[in-house]
Amino acid sequence: MVKFRFQDLEIWKLSIEIGDELFNIADGLEQRKYFRWAEQLRASGLSMSNNIAEGSGSSSDKDFARFLEFAKKSTFENANVLYVIHRRKLISENARDNLLEKLDHLCRKTMNFMKTLRA
Repeated sequence: MVKFRFQDLEIWKLSIEIGDELFNIADGLEQRKYFRWAEQLRASGLSMSNNIAEGSGSSSDKDFARFLEFAKKSTFENANVLYVIHRRKLISENARDNLLEKLDHLCRKTMNFMKTLRA
């Protein structure tokens, strides 16, 4: 079976897990007819793993680090959406905080990996 470089990266695996949770929240938002927020959450949730995967195919570490920067920025975008939908009482404080912890963890791991690429 074919295996891509990104499949071995812990940050990619974490981003996929978080993305699944964000998609579950988006599914719930869509059922409540909050289509735009569901779409936004899916897009930013997928952006994390997409940028890690795309960057892993780069021809240089510098270019890979640039894609990881995009992935890192998507963690912040997801955090913001979670704050907004919590303020609107669409997710619980516990759900928000759990995902914020995971996003923070992913962001830190991504930054550390970027440092190894730039060294």
